[in-house]
Amino acid sequence: MSKVETAMIMAAGLGNRMRPLTDTRPKPLVEVAGKAMIDHCFDKLAAAGIGKAVVNVHYMADMLEAHLAALSYPVAIRISDERARLMETGGGLVQAEPLIAEDNFFCINSDNLWIDGPANSLHQLAEVWDEDRMDALLLLVPRITAHNYKGSGDFHLDGEKRISRKRPGQEAPMIYSGIQLLSKRLLRDPPEGPFSTNILWERAIGEGRLFGSVHQGEWFEVGSPEAIAPTEAALADA
Repeated sequence: MSKVETAMIMAAGLGNRMRPLTDTRPKPLVEVAGKAMIDHCFDKLAAAGIGKAVVNVHYMADMLEAHLAALSYPVAIRISDERARLMETGGGLVQAEPLIAEDNFFCINSDNLWIDGPANSLHQLAEVWDEDRMDALLLLVPRITAHNYKGSGDFHLDGEKRISRKRPGQEAPMIYSGIQLLSKRLLRDPPEGPFSTNILWERAIGEGRLFGSVHQGEWFEVGSPEAIAPTEAALADA
């Protein structure tokens, strides 16, 4: 299993779909099952033995930083400050790269909620990781089993677990969970300024270096206030 010591937690978004809850707090601090969503992420990092995290901040950054400073998790936290300019997902990764010492690291969206299957999901990615073939390994969720998800899917997987995108107007069986294991190779020669990680993924798809691993547990999309109650009910029954 590949040794991964650091995770990048993406926490700088505006959380527009979560309004009005995000009128008074950043989305990572919206509570689900009595706990801020970003704290659920730190639970997973601690369980997987991840000792370092980089968190990017923009919207209500002071509130989020104060929350992070008060945490008691055994995870050392560094801040990638995007107060002056929101860099989007790809630009946020590029800006945070100097804070990440290792060549390989996890990247996790701060609004992710999931339940591990037979194996720890982060360990699952590290076990599958192949340094020679991969620039990114995405944890994917079957569309038909994703809680609260109403979209048409994101990706297909071939027999070797390489990722391809769905075609316009069609459906795809897999969705991106918001959890991935990356090599810094993915970040080479980036565009200037803010940009989406999709640009880096497209290059990796073209080079045959974007792979997927299927999540074996449960996963919840919590993108709006209406998704909180059913998610809490499902977590209570788990």
